[in-house]
Amino acid sequence: MSTRKYRLQVEGMTCAGCEKRVERALSSIGAKNVEANFRRGEAGFELPEPIGIEQAKEAVHKAHYKAGEAEAVHQQKGSAIRDEGGEDYDFIVIGSGGAAFSAAIKAAEYGAKVAMIERGMIGGTCVNIGCIPSKTLLRSAEIQYLAKNHSFLGLHTSAGPADWKKLVEQKDELVKRLRRQKYMDLIDEYGFELIRGEARFINEKTVEVNGDELTAKRFLIATGASPSIPDIPGLKEVDYLTSTSLLELKELPKRLAVIGSGYIGLELGQLFHRFGVEVTLMQRGQKILPGYEPEISEAAEKALTEQCIRFIAGATFERVEQNGDLKKIHVTVNGEKKIVEAEQLLVATGRKPNTDALNLQAANVQVGPRGEVLADGYLRTTNPRIYAAGDVTLGPQFVYVAAYQGGIAADNAIGGLARKVNLDVVPSVIFTDPAIAAVGLTEKQAKERGYEVRTSVLPLDAVPRALVNRETTGLFKLVADAKTGKLLGVHLVAENAGDVIYAAALAVKFGLTAEDLRESLAPYLTMAEGLKLAALTFDKDVNKLSCCAG
Repeated sequence: MSTRKYRLQVEGMTCAGCEKRVERALSSIGAKNVEANFRRGEAGFELPEPIGIEQAKEAVHKAHYKAGEAEAVHQQKGSAIRDEGGEDYDFIVIGSGGAAFSAAIKAAEYGAKVAMIERGMIGGTCVNIGCIPSKTLLRSAEIQYLAKNHSFLGLHTSAGPADWKKLVEQKDELVKRLRRQKYMDLIDEYGFELIRGEARFINEKTVEVNGDELTAKRFLIATGASPSIPDIPGLKEVDYLTSTSLLELKELPKRLAVIGSGYIGLELGQLFHRFGVEVTLMQRGQKILPGYEPEISEAAEKALTEQCIRFIAGATFERVEQNGDLKKIHVTVNGEKKIVEAEQLLVATGRKPNTDALNLQAANVQVGPRGEVLADGYLRTTNPRIYAAGDVTLGPQFVYVAAYQGGIAADNAIGGLARKVNLDVVPSVIFTDPAIAAVGLTEKQAKERGYEVRTSVLPLDAVPRALVNRETTGLFKLVADAKTGKLLGVHLVAENAGDVIYAAALAVKFGLTAEDLRESLAPYLTMAEGLKLAALTFDKDVNKLSCCAG
Protein backbone atom coordinates (compact mmCIF):
# COMPACT_ATOMS: atom_id res chain seq x y z
CA MET A 1 0.00 0.00 0.00
CA SER A 2 1.48 3.35 -1.02
CA THR A 3 1.62 6.29 1.37
CA ARG A 4 2.03 10.01 1.00
CA LYS A 5 3.75 12.26 3.48
CA TYR A 6 2.20 15.55 4.62
CA ARG A 7 3.07 18.53 6.76
CA LEU A 8 -0.05 20.15 8.28
CA GLN A 9 -0.24 23.50 10.05
CA VAL A 10 -2.06 23.12 13.38
CA GLU A 11 -3.20 26.11 15.45
CA GLY A 12 -3.94 25.96 19.15
CA MET A 13 -1.20 23.63 20.39
CA THR A 14 0.53 25.13 23.44
CA CYS A 15 2.38 22.26 25.11
CA ALA A 16 3.68 18.71 24.84
CA GLY A 17 0.29 17.43 25.95
CA CYS A 18 -1.30 19.11 22.93
CA GLU A 19 1.21 17.37 20.69
CA LYS A 20 0.15 13.99 22.10
CA ARG A 21 -3.54 14.73 21.55
CA VAL A 22 -2.96 15.73 17.93
CA GLU A 23 -0.79 12.66 17.35
CA ARG A 24 -3.49 10.37 18.82
CA ALA A 25 -6.17 12.01 16.70
CA LEU A 26 -4.22 11.48 13.48
CA SER A 27 -3.20 7.96 14.41
CA SER A 28 -6.84 7.09 15.03
CA ILE A 29 -7.63 7.53 11.30
CA GLY A 30 -4.67 5.42 10.22
CA ALA A 31 -1.92 8.02 9.85
CA LYS A 32 1.60 6.63 10.29
CA ASN A 33 4.82 8.10 11.69
CA VAL A 34 2.95 11.02 13.22
CA GLU A 35 5.02 13.77 14.82
CA ALA A 36 3.46 16.99 16.12
CA ASN A 37 5.42 20.05 17.26
CA PHE A 38 3.59 22.73 19.20
CA ARG A 39 6.40 25.26 18.85
CA ARG A 40 6.38 25.06 15.08
CA GLY A 41 2.59 24.72 15.04
CA GLU A 42 2.63 21.75 12.71
CA ALA A 43 2.29 17.98 12.43
CA GLY A 44 4.07 15.66 10.02
CA PHE A 45 2.63 12.25 9.09
CA GLU A 46 2.09 9.69 6.36
CA LEU A 47 -1.35 8.77 5.03
CA PRO A 48 -1.91 5.37 3.42
CA GLU A 49 -4.21 5.33 0.43
CA PRO A 50 -7.15 5.93 0.27
CA ILE A 51 -7.12 8.17 3.37
CA GLY A 52 -7.14 11.82 2.28
CA ILE A 53 -5.81 14.98 3.84
CA GLU A 54 -9.35 16.27 4.51
CA GLN A 55 -9.92 13.32 6.85
CA ALA A 56 -6.74 14.28 8.68
CA LYS A 57 -7.93 17.88 9.02
CA GLU A 58 -11.27 16.67 10.37
CA ALA A 59 -9.51 14.50 12.95
CA VAL A 60 -7.49 17.50 14.13
CA HIS A 61 -10.70 19.56 14.33
CA LYS A 62 -12.40 16.91 16.46
CA ALA A 63 -9.44 17.06 18.84
CA HIS A 64 -10.30 20.78 19.28
CA TYR A 65 -7.42 22.22 17.26
CA LYS A 66 -7.55 24.18 14.02
CA ALA A 67 -6.05 22.56 10.93
CA GLY A 68 -4.50 24.98 8.48
CA GLU A 69 -2.58 24.65 5.25
CA ALA A 70 -1.37 21.19 4.27
CA GLU A 71 1.76 20.56 2.22
CA ALA A 72 2.59 17.30 0.48
CA VAL A 73 6.21 16.34 1.12
CA HIS A 74 7.79 14.49 -1.76
CA GLN A 75 10.18 12.08 -0.11
CA GLN A 76 11.99 9.24 -1.80
CA LYS A 77 14.68 6.82 -0.82
CA GLY A 78 18.02 8.11 -1.98
CA SER A 79 18.39 11.32 -3.88
CA ALA A 80 15.10 12.96 -4.79
CA ILE A 81 16.64 14.57 -7.88
CA ARG A 82 18.06 11.54 -9.65
CA ASP A 83 15.41 11.73 -12.32
CA GLU A 84 16.84 15.04 -13.51
CA GLY A 85 19.68 14.46 -15.95
CA GLY A 86 22.61 15.91 -17.82
CA GLU A 87 24.45 17.71 -14.99
CA ASP A 88 27.93 16.86 -13.73
CA TYR A 89 26.81 16.58 -10.11
CA ASP A 90 23.65 16.24 -8.09
CA PHE A 91 24.91 18.68 -5.49
CA ILE A 92 27.75 21.19 -5.48
CA VAL A 93 28.65 22.68 -2.10
CA ILE A 94 30.67 25.91 -2.18
CA GLY A 95 32.67 26.18 1.03
CA SER A 96 34.06 23.64 3.49
CA GLY A 97 33.02 24.75 6.97
CA GLY A 98 30.39 23.45 9.38
CA ALA A 99 27.40 24.08 7.11
CA ALA A 100 29.19 22.72 4.04
CA PHE A 101 30.30 19.45 5.62
CA SER A 102 26.97 18.84 7.32
CA ALA A 103 25.21 19.26 3.95
CA ALA A 104 27.73 17.23 1.96
CA ILE A 105 27.57 14.30 4.38
CA LYS A 106 23.76 14.31 4.42
CA ALA A 107 23.59 14.54 0.61
CA ALA A 108 26.09 11.67 0.24
CA GLU A 109 23.95 9.57 2.56
CA TYR A 110 21.04 10.15 0.19
CA GLY A 111 23.20 8.66 -2.56
CA ALA A 112 23.81 11.94 -4.38
CA LYS A 113 26.93 12.68 -6.39
CA VAL A 114 28.49 15.52 -4.43
CA ALA A 115 31.34 17.95 -5.05
CA MET A 116 32.75 20.44 -2.56
CA ILE A 117 34.61 23.52 -3.78
CA GLU A 118 37.05 25.28 -1.46
CA ARG A 119 39.37 28.17 -2.32
CA GLY A 120 41.35 28.14 0.93
CA MET A 121 41.79 26.05 4.05
CA ILE A 122 39.52 23.04 4.54
CA GLY A 123 37.30 23.27 7.61
CA GLY A 124 36.10 26.86 7.59
CA THR A 125 36.34 29.36 10.43
CA CYS A 126 35.65 27.28 13.54
CA VAL A 127 38.43 24.72 13.42
CA ASN A 128 41.05 26.89 11.68
CA ILE A 129 40.80 30.44 12.99
CA GLY A 130 37.80 30.62 15.33
CA CYS A 131 36.43 28.42 18.08
CA ILE A 132 39.17 25.81 18.40
CA PRO A 133 42.31 28.00 18.39
CA SER A 134 40.80 30.77 20.49
CA LYS A 135 39.30 28.52 23.16
CA THR A 136 42.41 26.43 23.67
CA LEU A 137 44.43 29.62 24.17
CA LEU A 138 41.72 31.01 26.46
CA ARG A 139 42.09 27.91 28.62
CA SER A 140 45.86 28.39 28.82
CA ALA A 141 45.32 32.04 29.79
CA GLU A 142 42.88 31.00 32.52
CA ILE A 143 45.45 28.65 34.05
CA GLN A 144 48.10 31.36 33.93
CA TYR A 145 45.75 33.88 35.54
CA LEU A 146 44.59 31.56 38.34
CA ALA A 147 48.17 30.72 39.22
CA LYS A 148 48.77 34.40 39.90
CA ASN A 149 45.34 35.52 41.11
CA HIS A 150 43.02 33.70 43.51
CA SER A 151 41.09 34.36 46.72
CA PHE A 152 42.25 31.46 48.86
CA LEU A 153 44.29 32.19 51.96
CA GLY A 154 47.11 29.73 52.53
CA LEU A 155 47.74 29.02 48.87
CA HIS A 156 51.03 30.38 47.58
CA THR A 157 51.02 29.95 43.85
CA SER A 158 52.91 31.76 41.14
CA ALA A 159 53.59 31.62 37.43
CA GLY A 160 56.49 32.81 35.38
CA PRO A 161 56.24 34.49 32.01
CA ALA A 162 54.31 32.46 29.46
CA ASP A 163 56.12 31.00 26.47
CA TRP A 164 53.70 32.38 23.91
CA LYS A 165 55.51 30.81 20.97
CA LYS A 166 55.13 27.31 22.41
CA LEU A 167 51.47 27.92 23.21
CA VAL A 168 50.85 28.98 19.61
CA GLU A 169 52.72 25.93 18.31
CA GLN A 170 50.61 23.63 20.51
CA LYS A 171 47.47 25.42 19.33
CA ASP A 172 48.51 24.93 15.71
CA GLU A 173 49.09 21.21 16.28
CA LEU A 174 45.59 20.82 17.74
CA VAL A 175 44.04 22.71 14.84
CA LYS A 176 45.93 20.59 12.30
CA ARG A 177 44.83 17.34 13.98
CA LEU A 178 41.16 18.31 14.26
CA ARG A 179 41.09 19.67 10.71
CA ARG A 180 42.30 16.28 9.50
CA GLN A 181 40.07 14.13 11.77
CA LYS A 182 36.85 16.14 11.62
CA TYR A 183 37.01 17.38 8.05
CA MET A 184 39.58 16.07 5.59
CA ASP A 185 39.31 12.40 6.58
CA LEU A 186 35.53 12.57 6.15
CA ILE A 187 35.80 13.40 2.45
CA ASP A 188 36.93 9.88 1.63
CA GLU A 189 34.72 8.39 4.32
CA TYR A 190 31.57 9.71 2.64
CA GLY A 191 32.84 9.62 -0.91
CA PHE A 192 32.34 13.15 -2.16
CA GLU A 193 34.79 15.04 -4.33
CA LEU A 194 36.92 17.97 -3.19
CA ILE A 195 37.75 20.60 -5.82
CA ARG A 196 40.32 23.24 -4.92
CA GLY A 197 39.72 26.68 -6.37
CA GLU A 198 37.49 29.75 -6.54
CA ALA A 199 33.89 29.13 -7.59
CA ARG A 200 32.18 31.71 -9.78
CA PHE A 201 28.66 31.35 -11.15
CA ILE A 202 28.27 31.61 -14.93
CA ASN A 203 24.54 31.01 -14.98
CA GLU A 204 21.80 29.52 -12.84
CA LYS A 205 23.19 25.99 -12.88
CA THR A 206 26.87 26.38 -13.75
CA VAL A 207 29.99 27.45 -11.86
CA GLU A 208 33.47 28.01 -13.19
CA VAL A 209 36.43 26.70 -11.18
CA ASN A 210 40.01 26.93 -12.41
CA GLY A 211 38.76 27.45 -15.94
CA ASP A 212 36.47 24.39 -15.85
CA GLU A 213 32.69 24.69 -16.07
CA LEU A 214 30.75 22.46 -13.66
CA THR A 215 26.98 21.96 -13.61
CA ALA A 216 24.75 20.64 -10.86
CA LYS A 217 21.10 19.99 -10.17
CA ARG A 218 21.36 21.79 -6.82
CA PHE A 219 23.90 24.07 -5.15
CA LEU A 220 24.62 25.14 -1.59
CA ILE A 221 26.38 28.42 -0.85
CA ALA A 222 28.20 27.98 2.46
CA THR A 223 31.15 30.33 2.06
CA GLY A 224 31.00 31.78 5.57
CA ALA A 225 32.09 35.24 6.65
CA SER A 226 35.29 37.17 7.35
CA PRO A 227 36.26 40.18 9.50
CA SER A 228 34.55 43.44 8.56
CA ILE A 229 36.84 46.48 8.58
CA PRO A 230 35.30 49.88 9.44
CA ASP A 231 35.96 53.00 7.42
CA ILE A 232 38.24 54.92 9.79
CA PRO A 233 40.68 57.43 8.26
CA GLY A 234 44.19 56.03 8.14
CA LEU A 235 43.23 52.50 9.15
CA LYS A 236 44.03 50.98 5.76
CA GLU A 237 47.59 52.33 6.00
CA VAL A 238 48.18 50.73 9.41
CA ASP A 239 49.38 47.19 10.15
CA TYR A 240 46.26 46.23 12.07
CA LEU A 241 45.29 42.72 13.17
CA THR A 242 42.07 40.74 12.85
CA SER A 243 40.93 37.81 14.97
CA THR A 244 42.79 35.56 12.50
CA SER A 245 46.17 37.26 12.45
CA LEU A 246 46.15 38.07 16.19
CA LEU A 247 46.35 34.37 17.06
CA GLU A 248 49.30 33.96 14.68
CA LEU A 249 51.53 36.50 16.47
CA LYS A 250 54.93 35.08 17.32
CA GLU A 251 55.37 37.24 20.41
CA LEU A 252 53.17 39.15 22.82
CA PRO A 253 52.98 42.94 22.53
CA LYS A 254 53.29 45.19 25.57
CA ARG A 255 50.04 46.97 24.70
CA LEU A 256 47.03 45.92 22.63
CA ALA A 257 44.30 48.32 21.53
CA VAL A 258 41.00 46.79 20.39
CA ILE A 259 38.43 48.55 18.23
CA GLY A 260 35.13 46.85 19.11
CA SER A 261 33.99 45.13 22.27
CA GLY A 262 31.65 42.43 21.02
CA TYR A 263 32.31 38.79 21.77
CA ILE A 264 35.52 38.67 19.70
CA GLY A 265 36.96 41.79 21.31
CA LEU A 266 36.02 40.67 24.83
CA GLU A 267 37.39 37.14 24.50
CA LEU A 268 40.65 38.05 22.80
CA GLY A 269 41.13 41.16 24.90
CA GLN A 270 40.90 39.16 28.11
CA LEU A 271 43.11 36.42 26.64
CA PHE A 272 45.99 38.81 25.98
CA HIS A 273 45.45 40.72 29.21
CA ARG A 274 45.94 37.52 31.18
CA PHE A 275 49.33 37.06 29.57
CA GLY A 276 50.45 40.45 30.88
CA VAL A 277 49.47 42.63 27.92
CA GLU A 278 47.99 46.05 28.70
CA VAL A 279 44.62 45.96 26.90
CA THR A 280 42.29 48.84 25.99
CA LEU A 281 38.87 48.04 24.50
CA MET A 282 37.22 50.88 22.55
CA GLN A 283 33.64 51.09 21.32
CA ARG A 284 31.20 53.55 19.83
CA GLY A 285 28.32 52.57 22.14
CA GLN A 286 27.97 53.48 25.78
CA LYS A 287 27.53 49.89 26.96
CA ILE A 288 29.18 46.64 25.97
CA LEU A 289 26.91 43.96 24.50
CA PRO A 290 23.95 46.27 23.81
CA GLY A 291 21.81 43.40 22.52
CA TYR A 292 21.96 41.62 25.86
CA GLU A 293 19.96 42.29 29.02
CA PRO A 294 21.14 45.54 30.71
CA GLU A 295 21.91 43.63 33.91
CA ILE A 296 24.07 41.17 31.94
CA SER A 297 25.96 43.96 30.19
CA GLU A 298 26.62 45.74 33.50
CA ALA A 299 27.74 42.57 35.28
CA ALA A 300 30.08 41.58 32.46
CA GLU A 301 31.66 45.03 32.30
CA LYS A 302 32.05 45.07 36.10
CA ALA A 303 33.74 41.66 36.11
CA LEU A 304 36.21 42.58 33.37
CA THR A 305 36.91 46.02 34.84
CA GLU A 306 37.72 44.36 38.18
CA GLN A 307 40.37 42.42 36.28
CA CYS A 308 41.90 45.77 35.19
CA ILE A 309 40.83 45.64 31.55
CA ARG A 310 40.37 49.20 30.35
CA PHE A 311 37.17 50.24 28.50
CA ILE A 312 36.62 53.40 26.48
CA ALA A 313 32.92 53.78 25.65
CA GLY A 314 31.13 56.34 23.51
CA ALA A 315 34.19 56.81 21.30
CA THR A 316 34.21 58.55 17.93
CA PHE A 317 37.16 57.25 15.93
CA GLU A 318 38.82 60.23 14.24
CA ARG A 319 41.86 58.60 12.64
CA VAL A 320 44.57 55.98 13.06
CA GLU A 321 48.26 56.47 12.38
CA GLN A 322 51.47 54.49 12.77
CA ASN A 323 54.96 55.64 13.70
CA GLY A 324 57.35 52.71 13.41
CA ASP A 325 55.77 49.89 15.41
CA LEU A 326 53.59 52.25 17.45
CA LYS A 327 49.94 52.67 16.49
CA LYS A 328 48.01 55.75 17.59
CA ILE A 329 44.21 55.74 17.66
CA HIS A 330 42.72 59.22 17.87
CA VAL A 331 39.28 59.23 19.50
CA THR A 332 36.84 61.77 20.85
CA VAL A 333 34.91 60.88 24.01
CA ASN A 334 32.31 63.29 25.39
CA GLY A 335 33.91 66.11 23.42
CA GLU A 336 37.39 65.35 24.75
CA LYS A 337 40.12 64.24 22.36
CA LYS A 338 42.24 61.26 23.41
CA ILE A 339 45.03 59.21 21.90
CA VAL A 340 45.38 55.49 22.62
CA GLU A 341 48.83 54.11 21.87
CA ALA A 342 49.68 50.44 21.38
CA GLU A 343 52.17 48.19 19.65
CA GLN A 344 49.34 46.12 18.18
CA LEU A 345 45.83 47.06 17.07
CA LEU A 346 43.02 44.50 16.81
CA VAL A 347 39.99 45.37 14.69
CA ALA A 348 37.00 43.39 15.99
CA THR A 349 33.97 45.14 14.54
CA GLY A 350 31.89 42.26 13.25
CA ARG A 351 31.95 40.04 10.18
CA LYS A 352 30.83 40.29 6.56
CA PRO A 353 29.62 37.46 4.29
CA ASN A 354 32.02 36.02 1.72
CA THR A 355 30.02 36.60 -1.46
CA ASP A 356 32.04 39.09 -3.50
CA ALA A 357 33.73 36.54 -5.76
CA LEU A 358 30.68 34.34 -6.45
CA ASN A 359 29.09 36.48 -9.20
CA LEU A 360 25.68 35.71 -7.71
CA GLN A 361 23.76 37.99 -10.06
CA ALA A 362 24.58 35.59 -12.91
CA ALA A 363 22.82 32.86 -10.93
CA ASN A 364 19.80 35.07 -10.12
CA VAL A 365 20.64 34.92 -6.41
CA GLN A 366 19.78 38.09 -4.53
CA VAL A 367 21.83 39.46 -1.65
CA GLY A 368 20.99 41.86 1.16
CA PRO A 369 22.52 45.25 2.00
CA ARG A 370 25.60 43.73 3.62
CA GLY A 371 26.16 41.19 0.86
CA GLU A 372 24.42 38.38 2.73
CA VAL A 373 22.67 35.70 0.68
CA LEU A 374 18.90 36.01 1.09
CA ALA A 375 17.26 32.66 1.86
CA ASP A 376 13.74 31.69 2.93
CA GLY A 377 12.70 29.47 5.81
CA TYR A 378 13.63 26.40 3.77
CA LEU A 379 17.06 27.91 2.99
CA ARG A 380 16.20 28.41 -0.68
CA THR A 381 17.61 31.49 -2.38
CA THR A 382 15.82 33.44 -5.08
CA ASN A 383 17.07 30.73 -7.45
CA PRO A 384 15.18 27.54 -6.46
CA ARG A 385 18.18 25.43 -7.51
CA ILE A 386 20.46 27.18 -5.02
CA TYR A 387 20.39 27.03 -1.22
CA ALA A 388 22.41 28.93 1.38
CA ALA A 389 23.39 28.11 4.96
CA GLY A 390 25.65 29.32 7.74
CA ASP A 391 27.37 32.66 8.29
CA VAL A 392 26.99 33.71 4.64
CA THR A 393 23.30 34.39 5.42
CA LEU A 394 24.24 36.56 8.45
CA GLY A 395 22.03 34.53 10.76
CA PRO A 396 23.29 33.59 14.25
CA GLN A 397 27.08 33.31 13.84
CA PHE A 398 27.58 29.92 15.52
CA VAL A 399 29.04 26.77 14.01
CA TYR A 400 26.27 24.65 15.53
CA VAL A 401 23.66 26.80 13.78
CA ALA A 402 25.58 26.49 10.51
CA ALA A 403 25.75 22.69 10.80
CA TYR A 404 22.03 22.53 11.62
CA GLN A 405 21.20 24.65 8.59
CA GLY A 406 23.49 22.63 6.34
CA GLY A 407 21.65 19.43 7.22
CA ILE A 408 18.27 21.03 6.53
CA ALA A 409 19.50 22.41 3.20
CA ALA A 410 20.56 18.92 2.08
CA ASP A 411 17.29 17.37 3.26
CA ASN A 412 15.35 19.89 1.20
CA ALA A 413 17.60 20.15 -1.85
CA ILE A 414 18.46 16.45 -2.17
CA GLY A 415 16.04 14.54 0.04
CA GLY A 416 12.96 16.28 -1.34
CA LEU A 417 11.74 17.24 2.12
CA ALA A 418 10.24 20.55 3.18
CA ARG A 419 12.01 21.12 6.48
CA LYS A 420 11.78 24.63 7.85
CA VAL A 421 14.54 26.24 9.88
CA ASN A 422 13.56 26.98 13.48
CA LEU A 423 15.91 29.35 15.30
CA ASP A 424 13.55 30.34 18.09
CA VAL A 425 15.81 28.80 20.74
CA VAL A 426 19.49 29.40 20.00
CA PRO A 427 21.86 29.43 23.00
CA SER A 428 24.82 31.79 22.82
CA VAL A 429 28.03 31.84 24.87
CA ILE A 430 30.83 34.37 25.20
CA PHE A 431 33.84 32.54 26.60
CA THR A 432 35.17 35.25 28.87
CA ASP A 433 35.81 34.55 32.54
CA PRO A 434 33.20 34.76 33.95
CA ALA A 435 31.37 33.52 30.89
CA ILE A 436 28.29 35.21 29.44
CA ALA A 437 25.41 33.08 28.15
CA ALA A 438 21.86 33.62 26.97
CA VAL A 439 18.95 31.81 25.35
CA GLY A 440 15.47 32.92 24.35
CA LEU A 441 13.95 36.38 24.68
CA THR A 442 15.18 39.37 26.62
CA GLU A 443 12.69 41.25 28.78
CA LYS A 444 12.41 43.95 26.12
CA GLN A 445 11.88 41.45 23.29
CA ALA A 446 9.22 39.60 25.26
CA LYS A 447 7.26 42.81 25.88
CA GLU A 448 7.56 43.78 22.22
CA ARG A 449 5.96 40.45 21.33
CA GLY A 450 3.00 41.19 23.55
CA TYR A 451 3.83 39.11 26.61
CA GLU A 452 3.00 40.21 30.10
CA VAL A 453 6.37 39.60 31.68
CA ARG A 454 7.76 38.62 35.07
CA THR A 455 11.49 38.69 35.68
CA SER A 456 13.79 37.31 38.32
CA VAL A 457 17.34 38.55 38.95
CA LEU A 458 19.58 36.49 41.21
CA PRO A 459 23.00 37.92 42.17
CA LEU A 460 25.79 35.40 42.00
CA ASP A 461 26.58 35.86 45.68
CA ALA A 462 23.31 33.97 46.36
CA VAL A 463 24.59 30.88 44.50
CA PRO A 464 26.51 28.48 46.80
CA ARG A 465 28.86 27.33 44.01
CA ALA A 466 29.98 30.93 43.47
CA LEU A 467 30.47 31.44 47.21
CA VAL A 468 32.75 28.44 47.63
CA ASN A 469 34.64 29.46 44.50
CA ARG A 470 35.01 32.96 45.96
CA GLU A 471 33.97 34.39 42.59
CA THR A 472 30.68 36.23 43.09
CA THR A 473 30.59 38.89 40.38
CA GLY A 474 27.75 37.95 38.06
CA LEU A 475 24.05 37.06 38.07
CA PHE A 476 21.19 34.99 36.66
CA LYS A 477 18.15 36.59 35.04
CA LEU A 478 14.99 34.71 34.08
CA VAL A 479 12.23 36.11 31.87
CA ALA A 480 8.84 34.39 32.14
CA ASP A 481 5.30 34.77 30.85
CA ALA A 482 3.37 36.24 33.78
CA LYS A 483 0.19 34.41 32.80
CA THR A 484 1.52 30.88 32.29
CA GLY A 485 4.84 30.96 34.10
CA LYS A 486 6.61 29.60 31.01
CA LEU A 487 10.25 30.53 30.68
CA LEU A 488 10.84 32.84 27.73
CA GLY A 489 14.52 33.60 28.29
CA VAL A 490 17.49 32.81 30.52
CA HIS A 491 20.56 35.05 30.81
CA LEU A 492 23.61 34.76 33.05
CA VAL A 493 27.13 35.88 33.81
CA ALA A 494 28.91 33.15 35.75
CA GLU A 495 31.65 30.58 35.68
CA ASN A 496 30.58 27.65 33.48
CA ALA A 497 27.69 29.69 32.07
CA GLY A 498 28.17 27.89 28.75
CA ASP A 499 27.39 24.54 30.37
CA VAL A 500 24.43 25.89 32.34
CA ILE A 501 22.82 27.45 29.28
CA TYR A 502 22.17 24.10 27.61
CA ALA A 503 19.85 23.10 30.46
CA ALA A 504 18.22 26.52 30.14
CA ALA A 505 17.81 26.03 26.39
CA LEU A 506 15.95 22.77 26.96
CA ALA A 507 13.70 24.46 29.52
CA VAL A 508 12.82 27.26 27.08
CA LYS A 509 12.45 24.96 24.08
CA PHE A 510 10.06 22.56 25.77
CA GLY A 511 7.97 25.18 27.53
CA LEU A 512 8.97 24.52 31.13
CA THR A 513 7.70 26.93 33.74
CA ALA A 514 9.34 28.56 36.72
CA GLU A 515 7.36 26.11 38.83
CA ASP A 516 8.90 23.21 36.88
CA LEU A 517 12.35 24.48 37.80
CA ARG A 518 11.37 24.98 41.42
CA GLU A 519 10.01 21.42 41.64
CA SER A 520 13.06 19.82 39.98
CA LEU A 521 15.98 18.54 42.03
CA ALA A 522 19.15 20.52 41.35
CA PRO A 523 22.51 19.11 42.45
CA TYR A 524 23.93 21.20 45.27
CA LEU A 525 27.11 23.17 44.70
CA THR A 526 26.79 23.33 40.95
CA MET A 527 26.39 26.52 38.98
CA ALA A 528 23.32 25.00 37.34
CA GLU A 529 21.60 25.18 40.74
CA GLY A 530 21.42 28.91 40.04
CA LEU A 531 18.58 28.18 37.59
CA LYS A 532 16.45 26.76 40.39
CA LEU A 533 17.41 29.51 42.81
CA ALA A 534 16.57 32.15 40.21
CA ALA A 535 13.17 30.47 39.74
CA LEU A 536 12.60 30.60 43.50
CA THR A 537 13.50 34.29 43.44
CA PHE A 538 10.28 35.07 41.58
CA ASP A 539 8.45 34.65 44.90
CA LYS A 540 11.04 34.29 47.67
CA ASP A 541 14.21 35.81 49.08
CA VAL A 542 16.62 32.90 48.71
CA ASN A 543 19.01 34.53 51.17
CA LYS A 544 16.49 33.61 53.86
CA LEU A 545 16.53 29.90 52.98
CA SER A 546 18.90 27.31 54.37
CA CYS A 547 21.23 25.41 52.06
CA CYS A 548 19.25 23.16 49.69
CA ALA A 549 15.97 24.31 51.30
CA GLY A 550 14.54 25.28 47.95
